[in-house]
This record gives sequence, structure tokens and C-alpha cells, in this order.
Amino acid sequence: MKAQSYNNHVRFYPAHHFIYYPILILFMAAAIYFMFTTADQLLWGFITVIFIFLFCLAFMLRQHYALILQNRIVKTEFRYRYFVLTGTRFETIEYKFTDDQLFALRFAPDSEFLTLIERTLTENLSSDAIKKAIVHWKGDYNRV
Repeated sequence: MKAQSYNNHVRFYPAHHFIYYPILILFMAAAIYFMFTTADQLLWGFITVIFIFLFCLAFMLRQHYALILQNRIVKTEFRYRYFVLTGTRFETIEYKFTDDQLFALRFAPDSEFLTLIERTLTENLSSDAIKKAIVHWKGDYNRV
């Protein structure tokens, strides 16, 4: 598996991104074409609306549940990691961070973790700034 970094941490799901969506777009384009070139405009218009609905639904739901669960798991791992490194519970200061900041901090190795937490608190770093500040990227290879 290729080492993960800021430049390559975006992940694609081939079945969705390269098979399902292109086929759905192709069918949607065909339905739109037939809607304007055949006598059955109402029927093809209805079919087009169905394909548009399916596309939107698939896009919204494709990872919705998995991402919610992943967010909870990442926060739990984060709390555990903070406790292991400091001996104190993270929940006492967790409210000072946004979810995006926490999710970005997970890429920091233990040697940079506490320093980046302090910097994030004092400088209110954005998630992108946190990711760019990480010197030795700790990959998250199991995310959805």
C-alpha cells in the first residue's frame, strides 16, 4: 500500500465513482436526449426525473451512514490516544475544537500530536493548516 500523505489522502470507491455514476449519467443523458427527440416527451421527462432523483439519492447516501460512524470512531480513537499520551481525559478540552480540526489532527504521529493540539488551541488552525503542518504523516488507511 502506498504511503499516505496530504497530497494523496483522498480516496475513491471504484464501484461508485467509476462504474455506477458513469452508467447513471449515461442513462440520464440518454433519457434527456429522448425527451427532446421523441414524441413521448412526458414519458422520457418522467424517466429523466427518476434518473436525476436516483443520482442525487446515490450521491447523498453513498457514504452518509459510514461517515457518521467513522466520525464517531475517529473521535473515540482520538480520545484514547490523547489519554495514552497525557494520562488525562480529552473530553475536558474537546469542546474547544471543531470536528474538522479533530479529524485533521488524527494524521499527526504521536511525536507531533500534542504540539499540534497546543498550536491548534492557541492559533485556531484550520483543518487544512493542521494537515500542512504535519511533518511525518500518519496515514489513515481504513477510512471510508
